[in-house]
Amino acid sequence: MSETPGRLHELLAEYGEVEHALADPAVHADAGRARTLGRRFAELAPVKAAADELDAARSDLDAARELATEDASFAEEARSLEQRIDGLEGRLRQLLLPRDPDDGKDVILEVKAGEGGDESALFAGDLLRMYQRYAERQGWAVEMLDAEPTELGGIKSATLAVRARKGEHAVWSQLKYEGGVHRVQRVPATESQGRIHTSAAGVLALPEAEEVDVDIDPNDLRIDVYRSSGPGGQSVNTTDSAVRITHVPTGTVVSMQNEKSQLQNREAGMRVLRARLLAAAQEAAAAEASDARRSQVRTVDRSERVRTYNFPENRISDHRVGFKAYNLDQVLDGALDDVIAALQRADTEALLAGADTDG
Repeated sequence: MSETPGRLHELLAEYGEVEHALADPAVHADAGRARTLGRRFAELAPVKAAADELDAARSDLDAARELATEDASFAEEARSLEQRIDGLEGRLRQLLLPRDPDDGKDVILEVKAGEGGDESALFAGDLLRMYQRYAERQGWAVEMLDAEPTELGGIKSATLAVRARKGEHAVWSQLKYEGGVHRVQRVPATESQGRIHTSAAGVLALPEAEEVDVDIDPNDLRIDVYRSSGPGGQSVNTTDSAVRITHVPTGTVVSMQNEKSQLQNREAGMRVLRARLLAAAQEAAAAEASDARRSQVRTVDRSERVRTYNFPENRISDHRVGFKAYNLDQVLDGALDDVIAALQRADTEALLAGADTDG
């Protein structure tokens, strides 16, 4: 632990400051600040708990060694405590690794059909349901911000907001690995000769930005309204409730038509716009910090194929970490834990390797 006392001291000091701030009733008058502090407190609490446990174990070891000079039976207890301390130091070392600052954030998830026509849209619908079911298993709240269905029951595109309930796991720390091209291999329902087709859908995962995270000048926005449409392009609304927001300086365009209210579509569009602008700013910063960029699995180019869903073999393969499992049916029903855990392990191993190199 010789390489981490400084960082540990900083984090424990910050824990004390955040704990003190949260005890101040005035802080809770600002819901945004209180939420940010609450998330940071939840991130720092495991570090504080591990440090306290390690201090207690070291104190017990000192006492056992002292008693062992008079009573040999305490020698075995001392050896047991030494092993426990080794494990606690390793755990604390992992907790002290640089963290993704967005791990405590909620997520905007966009799923879009790609190459493959109707089959791609059907697969995009499968992915959408997979994420909805995974979120349900985690106890997260899911809000459909926008969806463009197709006549066969697939989706051209859909946008979800996924939010952790109070006290639940952080969403970004688990869904940040989902961005990229997802490929499917199966016999389409429209295939009469039983041939396996390959198609793809794209997923974009973004940490949801608070208003304080991104400064948007209203004068930089062009907002257009139009009538929303359903499958096949037919009009499903007699009023101009759909909204298209263009951020002129960056050319970023967000369209929303899911709600019947123009105001609701505008609010949903601004949430997605903030998330996209925050992600763009972070990617620009990450490009300058190449070491930090290499240390995270999630920095794989979003245009790359990240995962294949092979229906004939009931196999799911994540190409970034070599993960394979033969429970595709369960994965599509929301059982994503194993593949996400494999990606998190790879992320941690890369960070540990970087820490060893720096040390």
